[in-house]
Amino acid sequence: PSVCVMSTGVPLGKVVVVPCGIWTASMSRVNSTEVTLCINSFVAAFAGTNACNLSSARPHRQSFFAGIIGGRRLLTLNFEAVRANSTFAAVSDALPFVTIIIPTRPGQAEIPAVTAARLLDYPKDRLEIIVARGTQPAVQRNTAIRAARGDLIYFLDDDALARPDALRRALVHFKQPQVKMLGGPNLCPPDAPLLEQVFAVVLGSWLAFGPSRARYDSVGGARESGEKELILCNMMARRADVLELGGFDESLYPNEENALMDELQKRGSTLIYDPEFVVERRPRPTLRAFCKMLFTYGRGRAEQFRLHPTPGSALNFVPPLFVVYLEAAFVSARWLGPVVFAPLGLYLLTVVAQTLVSMTTKGFVRSLLALPLVVASHIFYGLGFWRGLFTALKPAGQKPAFEVQIETLAS
Repeated sequence: PSVCVMSTGVPLGKVVVVPCGIWTASMSRVNSTEVTLCINSFVAAFAGTNACNLSSARPHRQSFFAGIIGGRRLLTLNFEAVRANSTFAAVSDALPFVTIIIPTRPGQAEIPAVTAARLLDYPKDRLEIIVARGTQPAVQRNTAIRAARGDLIYFLDDDALARPDALRRALVHFKQPQVKMLGGPNLCPPDAPLLEQVFAVVLGSWLAFGPSRARYDSVGGARESGEKELILCNMMARRADVLELGGFDESLYPNEENALMDELQKRGSTLIYDPEFVVERRPRPTLRAFCKMLFTYGRGRAEQFRLHPTPGSALNFVPPLFVVYLEAAFVSARWLGPVVFAPLGLYLLTVVAQTLVSMTTKGFVRSLLALPLVVASHIFYGLGFWRGLFTALKPAGQKPAFEVQIETLAS
């Protein structure tokens, strides 16, 4: 097919396929009605070549083919550069303004999420990046939301690496006005150390995390969802709706986003989980840090339940009850005998069965090493939950120890 590139400099290697056609990195529209998937598959081979450098000041045509299969030319592309940029400017103006909010610690110089955000396939004049420095993430995000100009807010943790097509993919969902929030998994990079990959197997385990495993693994297809599957390190929302609800509950950390999602759903809003709306993010680097994270998750859930009780938290009572059973079983075994360990035996058989299933997709070594950590996840989460039932909650509106600093960066 013939295509028309409405730009004077098109890096072909960044052409991406969307349902309505092809968009270039300069946000110009490439009209096409067929074979777009083949273009996506082979176009990377031409990145950085002169064949895709249409930088002349006058109209210029360039033709080349996009790949060969079985000795046969697959596709020929004919590009035409047009001097007037008004066409793709109009396309850019039609896109919503997006603000990326990244909370981080005071003094942190290197922020991986910022580096990745600057590579997003989106018009620079429709995008801003806000770094909020502080010590209370909920306060940092709320401060940044109030300073943001975007209609849509993309929340990223400072170590979350978004894919270049993330915003384009998100816009497909936000075309529906009832969709107020979108989220997807944060995946362990394939080059992460073995221990971190083992932690990722645990996080993506149904037995360890139930439906929340979708936060750490691409599960199923895009669908309506809720707070069990969405996670704040990779989440987009409509700014107006978040502000209407007062933003994130600043007395909670973690789980501030879970309470907000519950409130949105109470108002009839639609939340979407998209398994392909992905960021890469490394798990905790050490066993100690991983167990501390599990404890913190349990504590955060208990505090959320105290402030915002919902039936959705019922499943989260299983780990703390498991901890109570373990203590009671070991204490009473002297009088009741080994029969008290029968439920524990059934539980361990279930853990082994899931490990065998995991080996088919996650690998033998990683799944085997993850087995004891699945048990540990229940124990540390349960202990954290019990802790969270009795913590002193931070009063809403308490002034943070470190004043939030807002930095708006060039995208």
